[in-house]
Amino acid sequence: MTSSILNYAIGTLAALFPIANPIGAVPIFYSLSATDSRRDRRKQAQRTAVNVILILAVFLAGGRSILQFFGISLDVLRIAGGLLVSHAAWEMVTSKPRLMASEQKAGTEQEDISFTPMAIPLVAGPGSIGVIIGLSTRMTQWSDYLGCSIGIVLFGCLLYACLVLGESLLSILGQNGLGALNRVLGFFILAIAVQLIADGVLSLLHSAAPTLFR
Repeated sequence: MTSSILNYAIGTLAALFPIANPIGAVPIFYSLSATDSRRDRRKQAQRTAVNVILILAVFLAGGRSILQFFGISLDVLRIAGGLLVSHAAWEMVTSKPRLMASEQKAGTEQEDISFTPMAIPLVAGPGSIGVIIGLSTRMTQWSDYLGCSIGIVLFGCLLYACLVLGESLLSILGQNGLGALNRVLGFFILAIAVQLIADGVLSLLHSAAPTLFR
């Protein structure tokens, strides 16, 4: 049981990291909180991490029910998630902004950026939510949920560390270096998206094969 919890915790963290991309959120966070003091910025980072954990935990608890309510199969979810993730990855590779101009403007004008736009849609966006819902459909016992919950909390801690230490990261790498790192991550995320789509399509074809060849 302990190994199952550990596997789900590590698997959840590994699945969320490239999709949610906490490193890519750093320059946006510091742009939106440019007028804040270091203390206020740290509080914003803490609230952002907590909001992300809560959002993902809600979809972890209700993921199976959501799919059943809308009549969506796991294979269809994989394809849809792959398409969303591929769109986000392509924007990373081509260095397009992750937030629309209207969202960026609204973020700079509001005092609390921790829920929107940082938690939603930047970090806990459709791709991250799709990953969590997909994981929830594979769980059969409470230890699986516990492991995934631990993975979500670990990701929240990692996000907080990235946002707090982001100023040092920006000074070391600079905007160009961070952009290059973001493009490299985008390439690997694009590969993950293609794999998700391929798995979903192949699984659908396999399920439909007996009907097609009657």
